[in-house]
Amino acid sequence: MRGTLCILSVLALVSCRNQMNTPTEVNNDDKGLTSVNLSAHITHVQPMTGLVLWPSINTSGKYKDVISLEYSYCLPCRVVTGKVGDQVQYDWSYFEDILNGISSRGHQAIVRFRYEYPNSKEVDGTKGSTAVPQYIKDLPDYNETYSANPGGDGPTYYADWSNSELMWFTKQFYTDFAAKYNNDPRIAFVEIGFGHWSEYHIYGTTLRLGTNFPSHAYQKEFLMHVDQVLNLPWAISIDASDRSYTPIVKTPELMALSFGLFDDSFMCADHEGDYNEECWNAIGQGTRWQRGVCGGEISYYTSFDQRNFLNPKGMYGHTWEEQAAKYHISFMISNDAPNTTYGTPERFKEAALASGYRFQINKCLTSDSLTAVYVTNAGVAPIYYDAFVAIGEQRAEESLRNLMPGKTMRLTIPCTLSQQSDLHIVCDHLLNSQSIEYETTK
Repeated sequence: MRGTLCILSVLALVSCRNQMNTPTEVNNDDKGLTSVNLSAHITHVQPMTGLVLWPSINTSGKYKDVISLEYSYCLPCRVVTGKVGDQVQYDWSYFEDILNGISSRGHQAIVRFRYEYPNSKEVDGTKGSTAVPQYIKDLPDYNETYSANPGGDGPTYYADWSNSELMWFTKQFYTDFAAKYNNDPRIAFVEIGFGHWSEYHIYGTTLRLGTNFPSHAYQKEFLMHVDQVLNLPWAISIDASDRSYTPIVKTPELMALSFGLFDDSFMCADHEGDYNEECWNAIGQGTRWQRGVCGGEISYYTSFDQRNFLNPKGMYGHTWEEQAAKYHISFMISNDAPNTTYGTPERFKEAALASGYRFQINKCLTSDSLTAVYVTNAGVAPIYYDAFVAIGEQRAEESLRNLMPGKTMRLTIPCTLSQQSDLHIVCDHLLNSQSIEYETTK
């Protein structure tokens, strides 16, 4: 289960005590160890980082090897078949097909379950139908509301948040989802929310808490519940900083949760010094990336944005590398970038390596019974799963999960290192086809 702020503070303190600013600081524990010369390079996009495509976009072609993640919306109504007594009945085959398709290409999934999607006919052919399970829609006290064209996005029906069964089910769904998929390496991250596209807003429609959007009390109850049951790193929209929609930024217990953030108009023309940056500052407070994954989607405000954000000279005065570092980005959906002037496979790979974690081994020493390794995170974010430096099957005790950008850890493995090929990084939340690499600095 995810920890609360107190637990996180203790972990951060322990981690900081084992981290140093440079890899050259003298450690008396190294006495009697012999230096080992290592030579290694990072050759591919690291797992759980980089630019992201939808499953239907270039994921099996020339972009297959320069991404590690694919994104998919998911519909609760497609996996829920009904309810018997107190038990929700599921058929997960629809969701399994999504995960199996993505993993077959050597990628992991970012998934977002949603109820509302303006103008979408995906549920039943009717524009804007909600993805609320049918057994709930059939209840006599369940009544959805409707908006003909909110925000110019098209017809939209809204889940009935006055209905007790919907509120119960939404919590229970994440309980059941977590029980089945918490340790599934096909899933990297989960995005969670309410409203249009689960992005914490229903712009263009009058907000009615407890009717077409969950009440603040229920949102608190729901988010606290998700934090308890879900081990997969999860994120919510930066729009959740809006106090009219959510209680998050004014509720210390919620701000202490381990959620990350996603920004669905990243690098838009007015991103800096305006709404987007203000949202990041309000709900992220400059440190959320240290415990929650941060990502999102390049802006679709104009067709120019996705096609030009990879310009090495920048877009709207900022480069991708600059913005990825500023917001500690691990992933970014970039669906319209392939096959554009700047969206070449080579540039995709370069941009991916400018996101997320990047491990360097600066020094390695060994004896007959012990190996000490100095590891620096040269990336812009930590890794959000446990990963360990290992020799063969023997792992270091401390995880790289707590290694912050620019920091170095001294890790020990209780065995000798006889050849470099035995030294590697292991993570239990990877596909068999994936591996975490490291580079050396000499």
